[in-house]
Amino acid sequence: MLRPATPADFGFIRSLVQSPDYALYLTDEDEAALQTYATEPESRLLIWQTDRLDQAGFALYCQVGHRSKTLELRRLALTELGRGNGVAFVKALVDHGFDQLGAEKIWLDTSENNLRAQKVYGQVGFTLEGRLRLHDYCPPLERNFDTLLYGLLRRERS
Repeated sequence: MLRPATPADFGFIRSLVQSPDYALYLTDEDEAALQTYATEPESRLLIWQTDRLDQAGFALYCQVGHRSKTLELRRLALTELGRGNGVAFVKALVDHGFDQLGAEKIWLDTSENNLRAQKVYGQVGFTLEGRLRLHDYCPPLERNFDTLLYGLLRRERS
C-alpha cells in the first residue's frame, strides 16, 4: 500500500538515502525540501507499506498533473534489499502513477552503476530510452557517471 508521507516519515526517508546502499545513487535532502515535496501539488512523496513493515520504502513523483501526462519517478528506495521486493514495489508505483495520478508515461533515471535498479526496471517493463554520457557527478566516487533514462507507457504496462 502507498500512502502520503508526513513529517513523521522524514527521518526514515533520510536514513534510507544516507545508507550505504543508496548514498551513491540518491540525493539527501533536508526536511524543508521533503516538506515541499509532501505538500506541493506537482509532486507526491509516498511511503510504501507492506504486511510486515509500516515503512518498507519511499518514492517521489514529480510532474504530477503536467499537461503532457508524463510523470517522473524521481526517487525510490526500499528498506530491505535483496529480498525480492523490488519488482512488487515498482509495480505498485507504476499502478499508482497510471491509475491514481493519470499518467500516460512514467519515466525515471538511474546511474549506470545501479545494476540492481536496471534489472528491476526491465522486469517491470520499462524501456531504456537513452544514455546521458558522464552526466552526473558522484561525490563519494569523485567522478562523473552515465545516467540511464527509462520510460514506460500506459499501453505497455503488464
